[in-house]
Parts: sequence; C-alpha cells; structure tokens
Amino acid sequence: MEKNWERQALEHLLLENLKETRKARRWRAVLRLLTLILIVGLLFKVFEISLPGHGITVDKHTALVTLEGEISSSSVANASDVNSSLASAFENEHSAGVVLRINSPGGSPVQAGMINDEIHRLRALYPSKPFYVVVEDICASGGYYVAVAGDQILVDKASLIGSIGVVMDGFGFTGLMDKLGVTRRMITAGSNKGMLDPFSKENPKQVEMIQSMLDEIHEQFINVVKEGRGTRLKDSPDLFTGRVWNGEQAVKLGLVDGYGTVDSVARDILKAPDILDYTMKENFAERVAKRFGAEAGTAAGKALVKGSDLK
Repeated sequence: MEKNWERQALEHLLLENLKETRKARRWRAVLRLLTLILIVGLLFKVFEISLPGHGITVDKHTALVTLEGEISSSSVANASDVNSSLASAFENEHSAGVVLRINSPGGSPVQAGMINDEIHRLRALYPSKPFYVVVEDICASGGYYVAVAGDQILVDKASLIGSIGVVMDGFGFTGLMDKLGVTRRMITAGSNKGMLDPFSKENPKQVEMIQSMLDEIHEQFINVVKEGRGTRLKDSPDLFTGRVWNGEQAVKLGLVDGYGTVDSVARDILKAPDILDYTMKENFAERVAKRFGAEAGTAAGKALVKGSDLK
C-alpha cells in the first residue's frame, strides 16, 4: 500500500512537471512570435519599406506622383523612380486620373527627357486616363520639360514657370594663377580632352563647339514645348530665351492652363477626392548606401591622389 502511494505521488509529480514544461514551451513560442512581429515592425519603420501606391484601395481615387527637387540620376527626382511611380499610378484601374505634382528648378535634360517620353508612352497606353500637372513653388527648365507632357498644367499665381533654355557654366582661374606665378601642367591624348579646364585659357574653337551643342539641346527643348503646348502658346519674343515668369504671366502666355492644386484637381475635376500617393520614396537603407558610397569614393580618390604624389 505504501509503495503504491509513493508510486502515485511520483506519477502525479511527473505529470505536473510535464504540464509545466508544455506550458513553458507554449509561452516561449508566443514570446518568439511576438519578438519576430516586433522586429519586422521595427524594420518596416526604420527602413521605411514601402511600394508605390502602398495602401492601395479598390475604391476610386486620384493617383498622385511627386517630382521634387533637382532632376538628376543621383537625386530622389531621378527618371527611374519617377517613371516607376507613374507606371503604377496609370496601371491601377481604380485611379480616376493621375496628378504629377512638380516643385523643381530643373536639372539633367537627359533625365527630364526620359520622364517626358515615359509620360507620352503611358498616356498612349491609357488614353482614357486624365493626366494633370500641378506646380507648387517652381517648375523651371527640366521641370517644365517634364510638365509639358501633361493634359493641363495648373499653377499658383506666384509659381515660377519657364526657363526654357540650356546652360553650362564653370570658372576660370588663369588670371589669378598668373598673379600667383602658378603654371598649369596638363597632358592629354586628344586635342579636346581638357576642354573647359578652369586652369587653362579658353580655346575659341572649343567654345564654339560647346555653344553649338547647347544650341542643339535648346532646339530640342523648344520642340518638346511646342509639341506639348501646341496652339496654346502665345507669340512672344522672350518665350524661349530662358526667362522665368510667375504663374499669372505664364497663364497669359499659354505656358500653363490655369490655377489649381492637387486637392482641387482631385475634388473638382477628377471627382475623386481620395488621394493616394504613388511616389517612390528613398528609404533609410538607400540613404545609408548612398552616403557610404560617396564617402568610399572620396576616400578612394584621396588614396589615388596620395599614391600618385608618391611616385
């Protein structure tokens, strides 16, 4: 009887221990799951993981893409990201129309041209989807190059519009070098390889070559504007001189169509007041990568200069 009691007590103890072990395992599994969810949430927050059109709804909405700042391959306003955002905005069957919000002083004619071309491609692919450009503070040079691809361009009376021209600038230090007694030593293979070197005197032939190239790019810009604006453009001798106008003047010249904001276009024109942002945003990881790449490039450059000094 005594042995039987001891056996029962031992079995009960083992059973309770087994229950506690199972309970502890369940709690560990729950804690691990919660930890994983927390880590994933933090990653999304820290690295700003998002896709164009994030939060996409099946409801009718206005698709928004923003072009902000200098247009260049190394900036947020690069053709690749802007074009991807525009494609997502046009492709969504629930977007009532697409609005491109521009606040840019211009930049690379190549990047601006790539965006302009993509807009024309998308408009041909989705002919029934309206496309509006809304200008905030400034839409000049390359920014306006992009804007003329829109059905309509809407501005504020004080927005800055135009700068239909091309510029290439630099500095010349030859006079200062003469005063300091500094001599420039540059060896090239190819007579034009050192063109525009700020420490060498201007070469009239090279200046003529560059001017010819700029004139050709300017003519391309003018043709794009004329194609985009058509008969809406008024005849003015200053139109293609690189001058900038305010929004009110731009309306009179036919450079833009009228006044409006993203909200007014969504609410009053497209009748889709819900606005969904499709703009691709640079996340934390990309910013760190760019910063690291820039610093690594600078360090490599310094190492090369130092190495050449030692030879």
